[in-house]
Amino acid sequence: MAMAEAAVKPPALRSVEEFDLDPTHLDARLKASSTPFVARGLAKSWPLVKAGLDGGGADARAYLLQHARDRRFEVNIGTPGEGARLFYDREMGMNFQMGRAALSDIFSGIEANLDKPDAPAVYLSSIEMRAYFDGLYEANHADLPGRETRDSIWIGTRTRIAPHNDIPDNLAVCAVGRRRFTLFAPEAFVDLYLGPLENTPAGRAVSMVDLADPDFAKYPRFTEALESAQVAELEPGDALFIPSLWYHHVEALDPFNVLINHWWRETPRFLGDPEQALLHAILAIRDLSPEARERWKALFDHYVFSGGASAAAHLPEGKRGILDPLDADSAGRLRAFLLRALSQ
Repeated sequence: MAMAEAAVKPPALRSVEEFDLDPTHLDARLKASSTPFVARGLAKSWPLVKAGLDGGGADARAYLLQHARDRRFEVNIGTPGEGARLFYDREMGMNFQMGRAALSDIFSGIEANLDKPDAPAVYLSSIEMRAYFDGLYEANHADLPGRETRDSIWIGTRTRIAPHNDIPDNLAVCAVGRRRFTLFAPEAFVDLYLGPLENTPAGRAVSMVDLADPDFAKYPRFTEALESAQVAELEPGDALFIPSLWYHHVEALDPFNVLINHWWRETPRFLGDPEQALLHAILAIRDLSPEARERWKALFDHYVFSGGASAAAHLPEGKRGILDPLDADSAGRLRAFLLRALSQ
């Protein structure tokens, strides 16, 4: 009888770099950092953080309801007894249902199930703060001068969200409850076994590996991703900087949890979304012959990935069309051209 293969033991993960930052020093640290870091106690003075320290979340829910607008909130509800992981089902559909309800009704449902072992996961994801709450952002936000931020709040019970990345830089502030982030550098994508690009639990491609019980026989390269992974354990008031395209697995660890995200991009808003370019390249280039793909790869290198300087050097400055640096006007004309072309 062949000897059974030894179980793969996951490596111990190193911790994300930490700083005890005064909020006035956050901007300088962000400008100096290209890798994740934890800012301990950055938001300890926020009213929401203070309200959440009652332990059960009741004061935090009351505080949020005081600021909530009279509108229906989108909520994701897992299957009772299926645990905290919001993911695909066996048919590659979703293992949760989406609905809309008043925030007070959602909170009543959470409170009714707090002590039940088979309670469904409840998750309000990426709710725009200023669209759904009055005064909440103004009282609970990090000062990020010179950045045009998109500010979201995430509210829910115990949940586990599969590794995924985001295009903007991200300052994630743990406001209520505890959170654990496991982070992977952008180049680890090949070892994360990503799922479909368009059929996703929340708009981003996610790793198919369950970090709570990784199947190393099915996903052997995941051990390489873990070799360089980092982990951050956040208490209320702590913040985590997640640079653009870093993958992160997120666990909300307490019965009631709130996270606030500040997202921003270093590039101007008029520039396009790189992922849309990736999707269109799949449509237009991936299924060409190998020879044709090589030719297009050379063109992309020449016009895009080189930065494009040599592609335009022989043309008069200011007369290079879209080969000149883009501004809001030329980017708008290019976008309009693409929209007309794609609609045909």
